[in-house]
Amino acid sequence: MAKTVFDVLIEKLDEDKSTALQFLGGGGAKDFAQYKEITGMIRGLDACKNYVTDLSRNYMEDDDE
Repeated sequence: MAKTVFDVLIEKLDEDKSTALQFLGGGGAKDFAQYKEITGMIRGLDACKNYVTDLSRNYMEDDDE
């Protein structure tokens, strides 16, 4: 099946989250403020992925009707 715009967005969100997790895992945060910033970004990326997934599901359900 061909990739949809939703699939591309989800892949990009996953890549960005993975990069942030690697940064934190490698001790990249200089201080607690930067640590909080990156963890907040990860939470935001997770929220965005959930929104895109829900939107995709709704779009596909509407397409079936």
